[in-house]
Amino acid sequence: MPSKSIQIQGARAHNLKNVDVTIPKNNLVVLTGLSGSGKSSLAFDTIYAEGQRRYVESLSAYARQFLGQMDKPDVDAIEGLSPAISIDQKTTSKNPRSTVGTVTEIYDYLRLLYARVGHPTCPKHGIEISSQTVQQMVDRILEYPERTKLQILAPVVSGRKGEHVKVFEKLRQEGYVRIRVDKEMREVSEEIKLEKNKKHSIEVVVDRIVVKEGITGRLSDSIETALTLGEGKIIVDVIGEEELMFSENHACPICGFSIDELEPRLFSFNSPFGACPTCDGLGTNLEVDLDLVIPDWDKTLNEHAIAPWEPISSQYYPQLLQSVCNHFNINMDTPVKDLPKEEMDKILYGSGNEKIHFHYVNDFGKVRDNRVAFEGVLANVARRYRETSSDFIRETLEKYMAQKHCPACKGYRLKEEALAVLVNGLHISKVTDFSIVEAQDFFEHLELSEKEEKIAQMILKEICNRLEFLNNVGLDYLTLSRAAGTLSGGEAQRIRLATQIGSALTGVLYVLDEPSIGLHQRDNDRLIETLKRMRDLDNTLIVVEHDEDTMLAADWLIDIGPGAGEHGGQIVASGTPTEVMKDERSLTGQYLSGDKFIQLPSQRRKSDKRHIEVVRAEENNLKKVNAKFPIGLMTVVTGVSGSGKSTLVNEILYKSLAKELYRANISQESIKR
Repeated sequence: MPSKSIQIQGARAHNLKNVDVTIPKNNLVVLTGLSGSGKSSLAFDTIYAEGQRRYVESLSAYARQFLGQMDKPDVDAIEGLSPAISIDQKTTSKNPRSTVGTVTEIYDYLRLLYARVGHPTCPKHGIEISSQTVQQMVDRILEYPERTKLQILAPVVSGRKGEHVKVFEKLRQEGYVRIRVDKEMREVSEEIKLEKNKKHSIEVVVDRIVVKEGITGRLSDSIETALTLGEGKIIVDVIGEEELMFSENHACPICGFSIDELEPRLFSFNSPFGACPTCDGLGTNLEVDLDLVIPDWDKTLNEHAIAPWEPISSQYYPQLLQSVCNHFNINMDTPVKDLPKEEMDKILYGSGNEKIHFHYVNDFGKVRDNRVAFEGVLANVARRYRETSSDFIRETLEKYMAQKHCPACKGYRLKEEALAVLVNGLHISKVTDFSIVEAQDFFEHLELSEKEEKIAQMILKEICNRLEFLNNVGLDYLTLSRAAGTLSGGEAQRIRLATQIGSALTGVLYVLDEPSIGLHQRDNDRLIETLKRMRDLDNTLIVVEHDEDTMLAADWLIDIGPGAGEHGGQIVASGTPTEVMKDERSLTGQYLSGDKFIQLPSQRRKSDKRHIEVVRAEENNLKKVNAKFPIGLMTVVTGVSGSGKSTLVNEILYKSLAKELYRANISQESIKR
């Protein structure tokens, strides 16, 4: 018969003093006590560590060699242990490609939804893309002027790994002469060797044609042959212009905009088939920032207002700037804020084709006089960053650059073809910009045809369930496109908690580290209900927590103390919350029962009327906020989760002060005040 409790004997991890404790299984158990009393040592370094060690030891010797040896925690014995899962605040992904949607797997289901019921739409003409006939393809090609040279290509391999020896052999046997391998024209008779572990594209040249009268029949035959060979797809390489891609499946009849067969990878910004080619799916590019190049507009050019061109080890750039100013008669003793726009444009963006006389004297006294076209300060910084092989120079130049929305995809991360597929009039990135609550409303009122509803039924069920779980743990304000690296420890922990709820495991021991951190009291009830739901699936929850509501909702409460550090490490009280409140030795119990409480101050410090004022702050979800922070007082900024507290304090107030007081390299664009 399985054990109904976890028995721990002689736990001595860190400051635990040979602790013996019994924890009932299938209960919500809260470990509490002073900070540093030993709660995490018992929960994570003893119980969870032993659960993980036993799991690793159950694996084969081959698997264990990749996981490494796990040390046994300092404990005499633990009995009744279940498989353990840790949900803490230290596992936030800093990968810029991770978002709330990808971490919770909601985005995977979204990609599947768009691949199955999405409607491809021409981004230029707004009409739904449908299949094209051979005649439509011929008509589109014949729109080119006479004497236009083009070749009809049939894609036989598209982005697949391998050497593709059999493909080349088959093409030789069928009598084809020319092929294009990874955008390079080759003869089929050549010996072509491809790297096995790299992705390759192979297109067959079916015909080479010059547009003129009387080619309609030949063009039709070539297109039909290419469509058969390319499984419904052809590429028309118009010499000197962009390629056209036609498909029997999806293409705009007006402009020829085509989309391959819809598949989930088209909507993945972590795949080369879906990612925006300009930003590689990151949504942002590192670009030179004018406010970092000129941090102080009150300075003059002689006072080195152009920060990246300060004379540190060489006089090259100061002398180049002097030559530019001499050529255009720019006063170097005038503050840059007062210089005419035309003159600043010459300095920042260059002289175009106009050449200037550059007089340069190097450190050894050698004089050089050249006539050069001046590229401009901003282009110079960007070029040096792009071309340098020195890590030091790259790090130095990064100080004058900032992440900005990719101009090609407008920060949506995906290529044009992916953003052209719509469901209910919205592309996939628009949906991920919804908050959890807005996304729930969107999917609940999704309008689909009867056939589409049958296809999407199971997909929508998974999406809605996961959105509901995120809502239940107080994360209704997050967007699915929110980068995982910007989440707080508490938010990341609750996302993992919601993911675990979705997995619906039973018989598991969950160890949580203060899941209520950062939550407003309004959201606490929803979090506690979520924990109880996990418990009701016959799981055991051990929660390290200081929150009063969570402690009172616990089935079993363990108070560790009585002090912190060497004065803690003992079980002060163990039992139901009511039993702990009656225990006179428990400091936590006395506060829970109301015998002890924090006194409100009878007098509060008065302001001396000095303050820091924030005016019309608009970062993230702040709506032109005005606020005054008195100097010399402790000021608390509060509000419900997601209301903008951290944005106001960290993004607006801190960054403004850091730039003003410490000359921190922070872009003005990130400070809206």
